[in-house]
Amino acid sequence: MEYFTAENSIVRKIWGRPDSVLFIFAGAAAEFALNKAVDWLYFTGKLPADPLGRLFSTVVYSRKIIFSPLNDAYQYIDQITAIHKGVEQNRGMQIPDWAYRDVLFMLIWYSIHAYEVLYEKLSTAEEEEVFDVFYRVGKRMGLKDMPLNYQQWQRAHRVHLANDLVCSEFTADLYRQYKKHLGGARYLLLKRVQALIVPACVKQMLGLKSPGILRPLLTGYKLGRRRGMAQWIVERLLPAQYTPQLRQIRTGFRRSIKPLPAPPNGGNRTRRPAF
Repeated sequence: MEYFTAENSIVRKIWGRPDSVLFIFAGAAAEFALNKAVDWLYFTGKLPADPLGRLFSTVVYSRKIIFSPLNDAYQYIDQITAIHKGVEQNRGMQIPDWAYRDVLFMLIWYSIHAYEVLYEKLSTAEEEEVFDVFYRVGKRMGLKDMPLNYQQWQRAHRVHLANDLVCSEFTADLYRQYKKHLGGARYLLLKRVQALIVPACVKQMLGLKSPGILRPLLTGYKLGRRRGMAQWIVERLLPAQYTPQLRQIRTGFRRSIKPLPAPPNGGNRTRRPAF
């Protein structure tokens, strides 16, 4: 059976590990707050009510695509497209292509940097493989002006950082919601993780301090990981209601993805991703 990503893909390795997925989650939470299209996330009113859940939905969709057979992955991508078409119709506006590209750019950047912080540096070929997976997602979505290779993406990513990010009232509100839903200690840890993996301009715009105590904590975590304590530690980094999702994040996650049923009457009960 053909899968969206090869079974020995570095992307499966990255997205099959709960700790790297949580670091991707943390980095995306920072850039979502700065993106000029963040007002789309506020349109339904659901983002401020459950910011962690909405961001987690993007992670869940990404994992489903990565670990699914090719045809099922295409259906998940088509669901994302259809969901957002519905949001556009309700608002009477079109989500710009660059907003979709920005999300894919985030997933590329944080997939690479989360894994490198927690495990080891990727080779150029592995970085290109990460790019290729999310490039194919964008092509299936029909996005225009996608960079065609990793080198083009690096240039396009620099343009995105310069043009598509801004501190706004949404930024401040979203961070208030992060603190409210995470609690003080987890919120401070989130900001330390973000300071470690976000691009320099994002760190500056958000006023993130240095990782500080996170570096020795990471050293201790890596020792604990070798002793089999990783799952116990990771499950305490988010509130308890997210424990089931974290326990699903395993390299063998693809085996737990059931084939997509046909939605009744064209309906869709799947939680909508953040973008």
